[in-house]
Amino acid sequence: MDIAILGLPRSGKTTVFNAITRGVARNVDYVGQSKPNIAVTKVPDSRLTILRKLYEPKRVVQAEVRYLDMPNPPEELGKGISGQFLNRLQLADALLVVSRAFDDPSVSHVMDTVDFIRDIDTILYELAFADIEILDKRIERIKEKMKSTKSNERSGFTQEIEVILGIRNGLEEGKYIRDNDLKPNERAVIEGFGLLTAKPVVVTVNIDEGQKASHMPSQDKLIALGSERGVLVSDICGKLEKDLAEMAPEDEQQFREAMGLGESSLGQIIRLSYEALNLITFFTASEEEIRAWPVPKCTTAGRAAGKIHTDLERGFVRAETVSLKDLERLGSLAEVRKYGLLRQEGKGYFINDSDVINILHNV
Repeated sequence: MDIAILGLPRSGKTTVFNAITRGVARNVDYVGQSKPNIAVTKVPDSRLTILRKLYEPKRVVQAEVRYLDMPNPPEELGKGISGQFLNRLQLADALLVVSRAFDDPSVSHVMDTVDFIRDIDTILYELAFADIEILDKRIERIKEKMKSTKSNERSGFTQEIEVILGIRNGLEEGKYIRDNDLKPNERAVIEGFGLLTAKPVVVTVNIDEGQKASHMPSQDKLIALGSERGVLVSDICGKLEKDLAEMAPEDEQQFREAMGLGESSLGQIIRLSYEALNLITFFTASEEEIRAWPVPKCTTAGRAAGKIHTDLERGFVRAETVSLKDLERLGSLAEVRKYGLLRQEGKGYFINDSDVINILHNV
């Protein structure tokens, strides 16, 4: 899973990147630099601790997320997103927008004043403008093709243009593709375009320690903002979280408990990212290895087997499945079998969150 982090210059996005990846990337305005900061981080999951106690495996493999701290785009605001910057955003599974709410006289705001809602809208508009340009170019290519096509063969092209124009006009009205109730045939037209407003978006408002203590901005305001923009929203004190991320994990946990800070920035962002991407987690477990596997909701057992290994999907026989809750309660797979709670599921079974699965196959 790749998540691209973007924001206006001096929004603190690299600080947030360092906080959630325990990284040491430099905080500079690296305008024109084409390569993002990249870090892979392990997904914390307390359910793996439960399975570790039950199986005592040789190794435990956590799910991973790759974060890309995008450099500032070479274009000025309002001139769109293009080139390599656009290409990298198109390859991401989700976008994490960092918006500045902290006021620091030593770090001037690119727009002179601090207004985190304005900044969020600025980024979202830029993403929409990029999509409009992509759609306009597609329409131009279709029209060029139509010039060399017989009149009785043009109906398909005409229908494609109508669909694209409908989506394009919606973008101009502020209707992002992820919120657009498109029909299957309409989605098929734009499949593969890499449209940015079709991607899930998580917004994190970067606050300072004083704002965190006074609970500003309010959670109600953030919830309303997320609902209106069709995004998931949270607030993070990037500087504090970065400092905590530099501590040993045990010291960090003690500090959080003493200060009543609650969930870490990494845990918060991953939870929202999973929610935005509609992901759940199933597990495979044995004395050799315990592993977490994130998959989209409504993934079948056959597809889940393919995520583990293509041979397992190809030679799928059945999936032995138990809920982690039942496994933890009874204490062993033998007890689960004894009470008849180990289910035999077919290829079309829809995986549930926290399922522990063993795939039987004949390849």
